[in-house]
Amino acid sequence: MKFARRIEKLPPYLFAEISRKIAEKERQGVRVISFGIGDPDLPTPEHVIEALREAACDPANHRYPETEGLPELRRAIAGWYERRFGVTLDPDREVLPLIGSKEGIGHVALCFIDPGDVALVPDPGYPVYAIGTMFAGGEAYYLPLREENDFLPDLESVPERVARKVKLLWINYPNNPTGAVADIEFFERVVAFARKYDVAVCHDGPYTEVAYDGYRPPSFLQAVGARDVGIEFHSLSKAYNMTGWRIGMAVGNAAMVDALMRVKSNLDSGVPQAIQRMAIAALEGPQDVVEEHNRVYQRRRDRLAAALAAMGLRVPPCRASLYLWARVPEGTTSVGFAARLLEEAAVVVTPGIGYGPSGEGYVRLSLSLPDDELEEGVRRLEALAGDWRK
Repeated sequence: MKFARRIEKLPPYLFAEISRKIAEKERQGVRVISFGIGDPDLPTPEHVIEALREAACDPANHRYPETEGLPELRRAIAGWYERRFGVTLDPDREVLPLIGSKEGIGHVALCFIDPGDVALVPDPGYPVYAIGTMFAGGEAYYLPLREENDFLPDLESVPERVARKVKLLWINYPNNPTGAVADIEFFERVVAFARKYDVAVCHDGPYTEVAYDGYRPPSFLQAVGARDVGIEFHSLSKAYNMTGWRIGMAVGNAAMVDALMRVKSNLDSGVPQAIQRMAIAALEGPQDVVEEHNRVYQRRRDRLAAALAAMGLRVPPCRASLYLWARVPEGTTSVGFAARLLEEAAVVVTPGIGYGPSGEGYVRLSLSLPDDELEEGVRRLEALAGDWRK
């Protein structure tokens, strides 16, 4: 048989390779501590689980859901955006539930990209931005995120000949993998660029609720004119520890939301209604759980950052997200550094090169592992610190 060329071009998913390496070590009887994957270890809040229990017993939720989601969920999402960001959304035209935000991120290129079109993709960045572009037949033009520019893309550096071909611009703040944040002024520069070149903007914002030291990340939709040019992807995964339940949303520009809904209606049958009921409970229920989670992550951030500094690694300030983005020593590659950690300490970190060429020289460490495992990982890093700094 012959596979499509797009399959031949498809690289292995980054975390699948990490999981393979962990399994190989564990087969050797080694206990591996993984800072690799950003999957919250804290449980889904009990009141959200209780909503699922009740919804699971309702026969109405045993049938096919609708692609556009329950009206009650769309209203709950709109209400949450109003309370959290002061952004008013039309729940019938500007809100679309997703089977996790990754699903919508992967599909949205089909709404905008024709063969030969260009999407601007952050580098380093979440691999799905470029993969979705490739699936649609387009080309990714990478925007380097550099530490000296606070990991913000320089839109003015995009050549005019490229800008005229761009159909889609991806941004992501708080950022994965760098942990960088952006302010409203930056978002307004994005809006100006989008208007100048007639570009659709997709902001991936699932980490706005994972923030520290009193910081409250903004929504892209708070920028003047943002809704004229773009949509925002969000998720309940990180804020409410619901990664396994697979529910998120796309909100913003009504025409863009409608285009994504039309694609989805031909490819999936929507989010199971019992899980939609969970989401309503999360969005409309007590929000103090979010702060409780953040206190745990902030404590872990401080502990891990200190251990990395003791090893001689430079860690840019992390005000939000689940990740530390650490600069490896000069003369060391990200893959080489990660391999040495795995070999000498049975500790897994993610090589920055896996997120794009500009990720070289860095490794990403997640804060989403249980406290006892984090402490063991920190102990192993501290034990290496003396030898590695010689």
